[in-house]
Amino acid sequence: MKIGVISDTHGLLRPEAIERLTGVAHIIHAGDIGGAAVIEQLRALAPVTAIRGNNDPDTTYPEQIAIEFGGRTIFVLHDVKELTKHTGYDVVISGHSHKPKIETKDGVLYLNPGSAGPRRFKLPISVAILEIDGETLAADIHEII
Repeated sequence: MKIGVISDTHGLLRPEAIERLTGVAHIIHAGDIGGAAVIEQLRALAPVTAIRGNNDPDTTYPEQIAIEFGGRTIFVLHDVKELTKHTGYDVVISGHSHKPKIETKDGVLYLNPGSAGPRRFKLPISVAILEIDGETLAADIHEII
């Protein structure tokens, strides 16, 4: 199962992000969405789970969520520094920093897809793909610009 992971769009969903996320089974948006239009466009590609970030006034979305795919538990929050519980999750997805990062600590895969919205400093514009295949978890960052 391939899951598209995107964050920090800030109202800008680039055609390159849409192209890269086309064909995934599900999309996770890790906050700072920037408007309902972004989620509507993503929903045209696949079902979407989204949380709100520090720049999202819309309380429609939760601040954090735990979801399960393929027997794996994924915890999504905007700022990983706000993570208080480190056990019971296979994957922790966050955004906020605009810095793409994949790291495994204590058996937990931490994934930040970076920012897919307006460029910040000299950071890349990117999304990620999380692949769940039985016992195997793999993540890749994809620079889109």
